Amino acid sequence: MDRSYLEHRLTEDERVAFERDGFFVVQDAMSPDTVDRMTQAVDRVDGLFRARIAAGDQTLQDVIVRPERMAPHDRFELLNVFRHDEAFLELVDLPTILPKVWGILGWNIKLYVTQMVTTPQVPAEDTRKTIDGWHRDSGRLNVELETPQPRVSIKVGFFLTDAVTDEAGNFHVIRGSHLKDKVVIPEDGSLPEDAIPVRIEAGSAVIFDRRIWHSSSRNFSELTRKVMFYGYSYRWLQPRDDMTVEHLMDQSDPIRRQLLGASPSGGFGYTSPRDQDVPLKIWLEENVDQEAVPA
Repeated sequence: MDRSYLEHRLTEDERVAFERDGFFVVQDAMSPDTVDRMTQAVDRVDGLFRARIAAGDQTLQDVIVRPERMAPHDRFELLNVFRHDEAFLELVDLPTILPKVWGILGWNIKLYVTQMVTTPQVPAEDTRKTIDGWHRDSGRLNVELETPQPRVSIKVGFFLTDAVTDEAGNFHVIRGSHLKDKVVIPEDGSLPEDAIPVRIEAGSAVIFDRRIWHSSSRNFSELTRKVMFYGYSYRWLQPRDDMTVEHLMDQSDPIRRQLLGASPSGGFGYTSPRDQDVPLKIWLEENVDQEAVPA
């Protein structure tokens, strides 16, 4: 990792927005070439799985929702993306994003979940525009942790297609809900108070607190919505997918290996890391003023 990463550190405006709203958008996080490579990988994986689902394959791994037969317009979600295409490795330590992640969480971090989501256009006869998928990330953490809940993790949504109108399957958030113990979700599918669509261009990314209430929406545009979601957490949190990454370790530098979950000191190194467990910490100490290194 070179010092060019330091050009993309979390700004004060981004920090304020994140703490206040629970999210912010990073414009042009990916180059056009990166968007093209990621899109090609998504299309390969999506096409393969949709064909296997349509053929009735019941042996699929990592598919979140697997109907016996998936219609062409159904949303498709896949975890553990590195098992299915190594091209997705490029986003793990993207220079425009990783410095903002460590600016929020500090250096004792790893990637704990990856998710590919494709959302085709709904059928022309389907005009329902309600939203009913509101949730907070991390499942049982929301039940078993005392309140107010700690942040624990953040997620990055890498958008490969435009969502600049309000009908493109937009990512929606309830602004500021990461600071609330409870929110009211209307039963009729209308937008909750403070809910907004995130309008974002292809190549940009949204970084959000895992505690914020959010949902996707139905896609009425002509483009299939394509997004990669990468979740970053403290290294002691159990992964939310199988994280099939051992085959990638030899081709990764020490910081990327940390992000992929390596702990040379073993299990103890997750909660009481030695320097060898957290090369990101060492890099920051060598390249950033000590006062600016997150604790």
